[in-house]
Amino acid sequence: MPHALAQAVELVTTVLTVAGMGYFFAALLAAFVFLGKRRAAEGFAPGVTILKSLKGLDPAMLDAFRSHCRQDYAGEYELLFGVSSAEDPAAAAVAELQKEFPERAIRLVVCPERLGTNGKVSTLAQLIPHARFEYLLINDSDITVSARYLSRVMGKFQGQGTSDKGQKPVGLVTALYRGRPHGSLWSKLEALGIATDFQPSVLLARWIEGGLRYGLGSTLAVSREALAAIGGIETLVDHLADDYELGARIYKAGYAIALSREVVETSVPDYNRRGFFDHQMRWYRTVRDARPGGYVGLVFTLGLGWALLNVVASGASLLSVWLLAMSFFLRLALAMAVAANVLGDHYVLPNLWLLPLRDVIAMGTWVAGFAGNTIVWRGERFEVKDGKLSAADRS
Repeated sequence: MPHALAQAVELVTTVLTVAGMGYFFAALLAAFVFLGKRRAAEGFAPGVTILKSLKGLDPAMLDAFRSHCRQDYAGEYELLFGVSSAEDPAAAAVAELQKEFPERAIRLVVCPERLGTNGKVSTLAQLIPHARFEYLLINDSDITVSARYLSRVMGKFQGQGTSDKGQKPVGLVTALYRGRPHGSLWSKLEALGIATDFQPSVLLARWIEGGLRYGLGSTLAVSREALAAIGGIETLVDHLADDYELGARIYKAGYAIALSREVVETSVPDYNRRGFFDHQMRWYRTVRDARPGGYVGLVFTLGLGWALLNVVASGASLLSVWLLAMSFFLRLALAMAVAANVLGDHYVLPNLWLLPLRDVIAMGTWVAGFAGNTIVWRGERFEVKDGKLSAADRS
């Protein structure tokens, strides 16, 4: 490498390492700001319909369903499950759930129409007319919740509540989540990224912007009024990032997005290498499409990766080694603070040794995310553009 180019690489990686350290510190502060907020009162307990779009049967799915049936909630609630076909294996799981919890209002609805490329939203659009209550709560089929989940989430709507700025009525409540990994290395890397990459970025965005401006698929509790204000959920049937888009549209319609202190748990599949990278690429390209500026800004979240490159570029100079040590310390502090104090994630600590590998992979997939619009979702290839999905050209 020519000397001038080597110096330029060293300078750029030094700057990005320092910027990354600044990001780690800011995200750490954002986590403590979030922890400093008082929990919402739990006295508001309106009737709520929990909606779940199902396709296929996952090993932990039934246990996740059971957690929704064991709610310590003062108000009424029901569970509506939607499948595209009565022959879907998930239908048998719902039937078993109905037998286990006869006291709960649990219904299975067959939703055969395909209204757009997003099958999940297509099912939800057909489920909503069957819902009894004013408030709707959508979450993914693998989400496991605590007994106080509904009380804590719905409490954020208290008296139609206010946003963090104290101005707008709350139209949607969302929640952070942690990942429960399975046996493979790739599953552990995915869960580690959820806790130490994605959730800190959510907390920082909330702090910087004075509140969230999008939703997370782990929990989307919404009032019918807010949903009607954006034209209904059927307007999202061709969108990949339906959770993000739902929150963004509700925010633009004049409502606040509230982030509950409740944390839920998602089951991370036992990925092989191909499945892991397909999922990572889908996430990165979805973010790039939804928030192009924010995607470029992810360069500052890769501080540990830049620090490692800086050591190589500088020939392991004293400064580069010192920056690597400081970057690693801040990265570790952020990971542990968010995992332990915010998420209650006990899976992170035994896998912290994977953090450098996770960050190097994240750097590579972030760069690759710029290289196209193709994603793989449920075994099918799609192009994502302007938030919408279309079948990928196979020619």
